[in-house]
Amino acid sequence: MMRVWDTLAGWSERRRELEGRGIGFVPTMGALHRGHAALVERCRRENQTAVASIFVNPPQFNDPKDLERYPRTLAEDLALLEALGVDEVLAPPAAQLYPSGYRFRIEAQGADDLMEGACRPGFFQGVLTVVLKLLNLVRPARAYFGEKDFQQLRAVTEMVQEFFLPCEIVACPTVRAESGLAESSRNRLLSPAGRAKAAWLYRALTQAARPEESKALLQAEGFGVEYVEEHWGRRLAAVFLEGVRLIDNVPVAGGEA
Repeated sequence: MMRVWDTLAGWSERRRELEGRGIGFVPTMGALHRGHAALVERCRRENQTAVASIFVNPPQFNDPKDLERYPRTLAEDLALLEALGVDEVLAPPAAQLYPSGYRFRIEAQGADDLMEGACRPGFFQGVLTVVLKLLNLVRPARAYFGEKDFQQLRAVTEMVQEFFLPCEIVACPTVRAESGLAESSRNRLLSPAGRAKAAWLYRALTQAARPEESKALLQAEGFGVEYVEEHWGRRLAAVFLEGVRLIDNVPVAGGEA
């Protein structure tokens, strides 16, 4: 039977009982979809105990309206996690994860200079701070992150290495709809027509020869383009459609990982 922990005191006691078991961890912000399910399924296969978290992290939102609008579907999420065989779910309120407010935080020089860092001030600071807190609370052998958020995946991996955390960061492939659209919690905010049109993001990234051509294709389809850039052997993009911000990335042929 899956257990849900909404207090850190309760979870800490439970974590002591789990000492010696191989723990895998999937951190989420809820509004779960097939991409999250794939992370959980791999976590379940590779570890004795599967732990997930559901926490919408306020500090990583630079736009208060975006935070307010972010989908919250806790009951539905818990039902899915239980069906997938998760053993423990950590779902604390913000006041417990940030008992001193936001006084202490992780700075990531370099990450804030391009793409997500440049477009969303404070994003990586918020992400890395909460991930560090969660990894310290769960103390997993492995933690699972999707490649859709590729820049975030790299930043988390580098932080874990830099702070010598005894945790393997496992990168998992992006899960896509048949149209190519990457699974995302934000897809829920699109109209049916918007979800169909959003598949152009993947097409533009994969069909164009250069980032500039991808950008032109997206603009021609009516997307607002924040960036299309190539780094780390990937072509990465962030766009707006129906007021919803979407990101995606694909490997670049011949690019360095």
